Amino acid sequence: MAQRSPAPVSRAAWSQAGLGPRRDGPGLKRGEAGLGAAAAPGVPRRGAHSLQLFTASAPLTPAPAPPRLGAAAWTRQAGGGGLTLASFPGGGAQTPVSFLRGQVALARRSTALLWRPPSAPWVAAGLVLGAGACYCVYRLTRGRRQGGGGHRLRPSRSAEDLTNGSHDDVLNAEQLRKLLYLLESTEDPVVIERALVTLGNSAAFSANQVIIRELGGIPIVGSKINNPNHSIKEKALNALNNLSVNVENQIKIKIYINQVCEDVFAGPLNSAMQLAGLRLLTNMTVTNDHQHMLNNYITDLFHVLLTGNGSTKVQVLKLLLNLSENPAMAEGLLGAQVDSSFLSLYDSHVAKEILLRVLTLFQNINNCLEKEGHLAVQPTFTKGSLFFLLYGEECAQKMRALLYHHDADVKEKVTIIPKS
Repeated sequence: MAQRSPAPVSRAAWSQAGLGPRRDGPGLKRGEAGLGAAAAPGVPRRGAHSLQLFTASAPLTPAPAPPRLGAAAWTRQAGGGGLTLASFPGGGAQTPVSFLRGQVALARRSTALLWRPPSAPWVAAGLVLGAGACYCVYRLTRGRRQGGGGHRLRPSRSAEDLTNGSHDDVLNAEQLRKLLYLLESTEDPVVIERALVTLGNSAAFSANQVIIRELGGIPIVGSKINNPNHSIKEKALNALNNLSVNVENQIKIKIYINQVCEDVFAGPLNSAMQLAGLRLLTNMTVTNDHQHMLNNYITDLFHVLLTGNGSTKVQVLKLLLNLSENPAMAEGLLGAQVDSSFLSLYDSHVAKEILLRVLTLFQNINNCLEKEGHLAVQPTFTKGSLFFLLYGEECAQKMRALLYHHDADVKEKVTIIPKS
């Protein structure tokens, strides 16, 4: 049904209302309001535009008219979309002037009517969403360490973020799984190296040593020792070294011993990669289970001992001391071909940390020979072997000289070694 227009108003009534010149036409249409500069006092110009929008939009039930309109009020005409006048008891029909003034007053109120405050359910929904956002922010930030106390699980969301960790961050099983997948799938040497460092640091914790093994991480790390990049090889050896502290992990790591030995003896002398390999071999020989795998490399170990710097010498001696405590390895040690310069390690001017270890090496081999009864029977060792160096006259003289060493620990160690 078409919207009904208000009753026609005469030109005189139009002017009396202070609404300016009247345009001909069947009532007010959108864009045709006749409010000019001579609008009624107190009525802003925007009221006309509001009236246009209001009359063209869906009809609303307005608030009661102001008191100056008397008893008249606007009501919705039944079955129509327009607005009409109605009389209430005690009132009477409105005049055209009061009709137009009512129109203007209604238009002024239409702006407020078009906006309504949100209902209670929408307010509640907004509060719930805001609380949820605050909780998410709290959960993301609670994992950060506060005040340096204890270890916290890192709230990382991507695998590469995990490689930026510090040494004391503890990764959980899911984070370790992501890290191993990244290490296995990427070919970027920088990412590989960082991932190996993170895994190596994580493997310093006993719980992670088990998790990494159960996730199949040892073969993934072990495959990186074949990388031609010496830095990547070093980081892989360091990670395996930390993992090898676990005895069950050693069962899986032992398959790399031959490869590690080849790299240690063929690689750059005194390099970080060589030291990392020596540390791994030292850990793998703490028990007697895998020591026999080094039988073919004992001569090479003595060569690195004599040619390496102080740090390399100490690391090789730690490894040889592990072997010397096992009677089953005594024959292999004594039969190794060793340069005569080895005896220079028993000079009094040698650094204490080296001198004490070479003396302990001699002591351990003696103990093994006593247990096996080899001192009573002359073993068949070739000339130039370690046996001929340790039990020769030159070594005996050095032992006697060390009895007057200035360090009490050195003198005590010398007295334990039997004189030949």
